[in-house]
Amino acid sequence: MRILNSPAKTAGGNGDRKNLDACSIVIFGASGDLTARKLIPALYHLFKEKQMPAMFRVIGFARREKTDAQWRTELRTALDQFSRTKPVDDKVWAAFAENIFYCVGDLTDDAAYAKLGKQLAAFGNPALSENLLFYFAISPSQFGGVVEQVHKSGLLKKDGPGWQRLVVEKPFGHDLPSAQKLNHELTRFAHESQVFRIDHYLGKETVQNILMFRFSNSIFERLWNRESVDHIQITVSEKIGVGDRGGYYEEAGALRDMVQNHMLQVLSLIAMEPPVSLEAEAVRNEKVKLLQSIRALTPEDVAKQIVRGQYFAGAVGGQMRPGYRQEVKVKPDSNVETFAALKLFIDNWRWSGVPFYLRTGKNLPLSASEVRIQFRPTPNVLFAAQCGNKLDANALTLRLQPNEGISLHFNGKVPGTTIGVRPVRMHFSYDAEFGAYTPEAYERLLLEAIAGDATLFIRRDEVETAWKIADSIRTGWEGKALTNREFYGAGTWGPIAADDLLAQLGHVWHEPQVIK
Repeated sequence: MRILNSPAKTAGGNGDRKNLDACSIVIFGASGDLTARKLIPALYHLFKEKQMPAMFRVIGFARREKTDAQWRTELRTALDQFSRTKPVDDKVWAAFAENIFYCVGDLTDDAAYAKLGKQLAAFGNPALSENLLFYFAISPSQFGGVVEQVHKSGLLKKDGPGWQRLVVEKPFGHDLPSAQKLNHELTRFAHESQVFRIDHYLGKETVQNILMFRFSNSIFERLWNRESVDHIQITVSEKIGVGDRGGYYEEAGALRDMVQNHMLQVLSLIAMEPPVSLEAEAVRNEKVKLLQSIRALTPEDVAKQIVRGQYFAGAVGGQMRPGYRQEVKVKPDSNVETFAALKLFIDNWRWSGVPFYLRTGKNLPLSASEVRIQFRPTPNVLFAAQCGNKLDANALTLRLQPNEGISLHFNGKVPGTTIGVRPVRMHFSYDAEFGAYTPEAYERLLLEAIAGDATLFIRRDEVETAWKIADSIRTGWEGKALTNREFYGAGTWGPIAADDLLAQLGHVWHEPQVIK
């Protein structure tokens, strides 16, 4: 019996390539920035590393009139700029470019999809017209219409022959009702198993390493619970401001832009229970269970546990930055948050009573993403009594970017005749251990989508659960203006209110450091 729309098996052993079916990759919105900056460079590098299927085609679908040769020339120019390795290998590009084609068409035109179908059929190999990866590099408002069109044209089926998959970019809605509507549109003509929702954060090597670190090292996993952990901090800081994205940010804000997706994804990987296997659904089941275990927030809880902030003019790295309200396309009295800090509790056996602090913001002193697991302090009977606040709590820091690595913080005796203590660090660096090669997130995600492995993609119930959390916070903020304690100068680590949030339980933020 032939199983359709199922993931290809991965060969065993370290470094073995996946066994991939011949297929065609159709990019809707091919003339957009995402295709030139991310998708084509990622596919080129997969091809160069011999990770692509033995036979494949890439078809760009867009309205602008151009030939195959013109599009290839444009893509080569972009690749020279955006490839992670330079210079581009001419021979590799020439071989790769032979598989690239262009289809002129409007997303709403039935005839354009018929033309696309003929172009796929003309490749000759049935697998190239039956095994189809549709990449939606278009606005979410267009998803539903395109899904219906590819179904009407006979290119998308719920049941064979071959397999068809839909790869969609965030944002997956702007609240729970819009996310549910979008999910309904995507699954009218496709099974949920055929929908691959991309969050590029999950493609990062260091984010993927969270599960490996947790579940393959017994010395740490046995400490990963309320008995040993005092609290956990997750920081995603950005040195850049809103810039020319003011119009988008007025609609999104930090909560929708970062917390609802990236930060809750990292939280779920850090706190989830061990899956029964590494199969996609087993991993995703545990992530959803974790998100569902986050304690619900009432408006009263939001006032106590959630902080928003907005930057005003200040210096970042010695350069003056305008305030958010002075940015292009931003309202002069805007209450949109450019910073958010959350204190969340997970009501399950492992994490009962342990606070999780999440923080993200624009125009902060440093761009960094890290997770700090702070362990409970030792009893205050020996060294703590003698050394006072010099006795630091043990902590484990997972640095996701930049300077990717893992650090263990503990106390050591200062050499000498007296009992002096100093916090010290053992640090593992990805660069030092594995070399500088780190694939771009889109390389891994595209490879997994071609293979049909959904582990690194977001399931429908996961999206909707995350939106429930975000919506409850927005409800608590509704109609409330920012207070003076919620503004922060560009180049600082956020508003005073964020420090107050941790002070409630005697905690302080630990700022990411430049690791050399």
